[in-house]
Amino acid sequence: MNKLPRQEYTVEFKENAVKLVMEQGMSTGMAAKRLSIPNQTLDNWIRKAKAGKSFKSGGPTVTDAQAEIARLMRENAELRMERDILKKATAYFAKGSLPGARS
Repeated sequence: MNKLPRQEYTVEFKENAVKLVMEQGMSTGMAAKRLSIPNQTLDNWIRKAKAGKSFKSGGPTVTDAQAEIARLMRENAELRMERDILKKATAYFAKGSLPGARS
């Protein structure tokens, strides 16, 4: 499986993610899952916000469309893996139910 490039998020995205946790009381894990970002990334942003540091960065930022494409690629890879596991499980259990098969 190919590794996705490192994500860079817009300042607004980071600020909104931190607001979900700090102002709306959502848990870090739930907010990270809802936004399709790693928990550690959100923890880092919260720590930075509590320290009063700015989210501004000199690097390139990911547009909303690019972030959505990356999220869909991760989801697609996960679904393929689940499908492959289900195929193997189906074949395994079907082998035991054939007529004349011994258990």
